[in-house]
Amino acid sequence: MNLLDGKRILVTGGTGSLGQTLVTRLLSGQLGRPKLVTVFSRDEAKQHYMRLEFMHRSAATDEIIYRDSQDVLAFRIGDVRDYSALLAAVRDADIVFHAAALKQVPSCEYFPFEAVLTNIHGAENLVRCIRENDLDVEKVVGISTDKACKPINVMGMTKAIQERILLEANRQSSKTAFVCVRYGNVIASRGSIVPLFIDQIAKGKSLTVTLPEMTRFLLSLDRAVDTVLAALERGNPGETFVPKVASAKIVDVAKALIGDRDLSIEFTGIRPGEKVHEIMVSEEECFRTYDAGDHFVIRPVLPELRQPTEEQTPLVAEYSSKDNNISIEQLRGLLRSSSEEMARFLTANA
Repeated sequence: MNLLDGKRILVTGGTGSLGQTLVTRLLSGQLGRPKLVTVFSRDEAKQHYMRLEFMHRSAATDEIIYRDSQDVLAFRIGDVRDYSALLAAVRDADIVFHAAALKQVPSCEYFPFEAVLTNIHGAENLVRCIRENDLDVEKVVGISTDKACKPINVMGMTKAIQERILLEANRQSSKTAFVCVRYGNVIASRGSIVPLFIDQIAKGKSLTVTLPEMTRFLLSLDRAVDTVLAALERGNPGETFVPKVASAKIVDVAKALIGDRDLSIEFTGIRPGEKVHEIMVSEEECFRTYDAGDHFVIRPVLPELRQPTEEQTPLVAEYSSKDNNISIEQLRGLLRSSSEEMARFLTANA
């Protein structure tokens, strides 16, 4: 497929875990050969190390990525809170992946207005850049989270508003299609529970779990990117793509990683703003949700944006991580398949 042939692509927040995996996939030629992939973020150190990592890839399997990182990959320092800096980057884009966010739940609870400025104001700046300057951006894919569904914490609340800002932008947009993606806990992402557990195991410490009942959706970085690319390829204006993925008890994740090691699990209590279970499609949304193979797709809340369809909803209740939790052995298989590093970790204690 040549969807991205000759396209200029902007990835806001592109130095994050998802952003780096997304950039790798964009440069792989999977959907065609882009003319330019620009990473836009505010952290110069992360950009520096990302640039070095891509430039020094030389294995045979990375030849295309290695070559493209010399010719196609570009970096811009800037913040989505800064309208002028964002406009300078968006002017040169055909497609935008909007991944910039404050996403650590406790941090957002302690600094709620900072989350508002990045997650809400940043999204509005992106919409303004495109609309007020009549830019020729073809599609915007906004990266959201399961915490935006029936939110109880600041991070989820701000991401829920971000979703609505991006999806509503379709009402006054003749050139640009805005779509969103929601997904759960990415196994290898910075700040997620699995890297924390691995660090605790390496130090011989007890593994800290908030509550025995706590559950989460789990998916690999590549599975998250699959959903992002599916929304790019097939998403109609105003739709939200949700991956069909496994869910598990966090205490079982800890047990799967501990294996035969003589380590205990310590329950520490729920953190500020934390949910016991996550939801990716609410009971209100399930009646306008249709099945798209590996994904559920939520049709727009605004009726004027909905495409005519005869699709029947596959859901009769909310899509929650509390249901259909996988076993510890299934968890080990999921973790093993998520990355080579994780496979080596689990094999070392098989």
